[in-house]
Amino acid sequence: MTIDQAGLDFIKGFEGFSANVYKDVAGHPTIGIGHLVEPSEDFSAGITLNQAETLLWSDLEAPEAALQRLVPRSCNQNQWNALCSFAFNLGVGSLETMLAHGWDQVPTQILKWDHAGGKQVPGLTRRRQAEAALFQS
Repeated sequence: MTIDQAGLDFIKGFEGFSANVYKDVAGHPTIGIGHLVEPSEDFSAGITLNQAETLLWSDLEAPEAALQRLVPRSCNQNQWNALCSFAFNLGVGSLETMLAHGWDQVPTQILKWDHAGGKQVPGLTRRRQAEAALFQS
């Protein structure tokens, strides 16, 4: 299984697009569609939407590889998309930690991951609620 267009649109809806580097809610330099800027990357000239989408596909490789090994065969497309969004946003380590509570606990556990810098972030609360709803649909 792989993320579909609805899943990509879901992520894009929460991440938005920025042609220039900005600091995310945790203070990390970010560009495009939620791409965390690596120290070796130079985006001083900005990027286009097409470049941002290429980065998004690249950034989704690790979450999708993790999902391939972590989720049960019964996983449906909406569950895959929700977990892909979660792992894209928080990383594979957070996905593994959340899934360690059990597949049946995902809708409850996913809601607990709405903090950045030790504080609850309303945008993350909305995203986790949407991911939980998508997972259950």
